Amino acid sequence: LLYDDEHTEYKTKYPDQFRFDYAVSREQKNAAGQKMYIQTKMAEYTEDLWQLMQKPNTHIFMCGLKGMESGMEECFSPIATKNGLDWKEFAKGMKKEGRYHVEVY
Repeated sequence: LLYDDEHTEYKTKYPDQFRFDYAVSREQKNAAGQKMYIQTKMAEYTEDLWQLMQKPNTHIFMCGLKGMESGMEECFSPIATKNGLDWKEFAKGMKKEGRYHVEVY
């Protein structure tokens, strides 16, 4: 997996400050036995992730297929709305702050 060694090292060095997970659709299954997609994995941690995104030192790195961006929207639109925000605008704000990093193809 891309950057696995680096992620593991950061998690070892900074256990209270670094968290990562993978969603590998060809290799993992979700609780319903379906392919594991990014939105499925993030849905397991939606509340925690949303709280982290409110902090100015939180960065999101998304790498993979272009369709992953719609998975982010699917996952976070409901919680953004619940908090009186629009996910697309919130994500744009994070991008402007240099905290939302997207590498898709």
